[in-house]
Amino acid sequence: MQVRLQGVVKRFRGVGAMEGVSLTVLEGEFFTLLGPSGCGKTTTLRVIAGFYDPDEGAVFFDDVRMNGVPPAERRIGIVFQNYALWPHMTVRDNIAYGLRIQRTPPAEIDARVQRVLTQVGLEGLGDRTPGQLSGGQQQRVAVARALVLNPRVLLLDEPLSNLDAKVRARLRSEIRRLQQDLRITTIYVTHDQEEALVLSDRIAVMDAGRVLQVGTPPELYERPASLFVADFIGANNLIAGRVAEVADGLVRLETDVGPIRGQGMGALTLGAEAVAAVRPEHLRIADGAAPADVTLRGRVAIAQYLGSLMRYEIEVGRGVSLRVDVAEVKQHRQLRPGQEVTVAFRPDAAQVFPRSGRP
Repeated sequence: MQVRLQGVVKRFRGVGAMEGVSLTVLEGEFFTLLGPSGCGKTTTLRVIAGFYDPDEGAVFFDDVRMNGVPPAERRIGIVFQNYALWPHMTVRDNIAYGLRIQRTPPAEIDARVQRVLTQVGLEGLGDRTPGQLSGGQQQRVAVARALVLNPRVLLLDEPLSNLDAKVRARLRSEIRRLQQDLRITTIYVTHDQEEALVLSDRIAVMDAGRVLQVGTPPELYERPASLFVADFIGANNLIAGRVAEVADGLVRLETDVGPIRGQGMGALTLGAEAVAAVRPEHLRIADGAAPADVTLRGRVAIAQYLGSLMRYEIEVGRGVSLRVDVAEVKQHRQLRPGQEVTVAFRPDAAQVFPRSGRP
């Protein structure tokens, strides 16, 4: 089923939580609402669920306007951050709770509960209580309780944020696999950009109640539409300066660490404040650089061995450090803190944004 928001506005005591949000989530898509705390992503999810009615605008499931339709009549499944399981009930009874409220026949309840226990990998645990399960298993129960209702849309509100890193990584893979198997339209809320990149077909980046950009993970990472998106999605080195020249799609910035050239992104005029963004993997440490390269001299401040890569913090000026990721660890001669180096990158690896709004 397709979910569409059209110019939705939602305010609480005069403060805007959603400011004209328009989105289309395609049938069978895994769609993520991503942004910092307070950006409006959970409010957006609750408007879709029917817990809040829009002050302006409309929500559509396919072509049916859902404004005013109660959550129980929307055929949605919801997974909350805190699991919201009944502690005195067994796993089986927690999963069956919604079906009993709907007066589903007992034989059908048993069959559907058993099927969903298998789907989420909880076979043999139906008679345990939530207190006898790990955090990851409890979250699987919460997912099973949502899926057993055969929802048209699955809504997940930061469901993995209370889990440790290894369990979180494993469960997000399981959620993605399950969603792909069932082909259920899924809307996922998170502030974790890595989680969003790994899970999603498409992502909406939100800030201050507005949608700043919608795109696939590669589109958002490689072609961010604004400085905020460039900074929020993945790691980026940001260098501030003033526009000194605009020619042939490239912008030259005068900065405190020297001149920098990069691709112009947005309206940039001579003398305007701007910020160059360069991904750590696009920087390299080189004694000799090509004539067209941007080069900066610096000193190694921190060297970190991370197994699959070496990560350096290079001080290139007062208060300005660049993060450099070197992938060829075995071929790389590790640098020492205090060592002087040259950092180089191609101009087309940098993106120059107007310095407006956040960050």
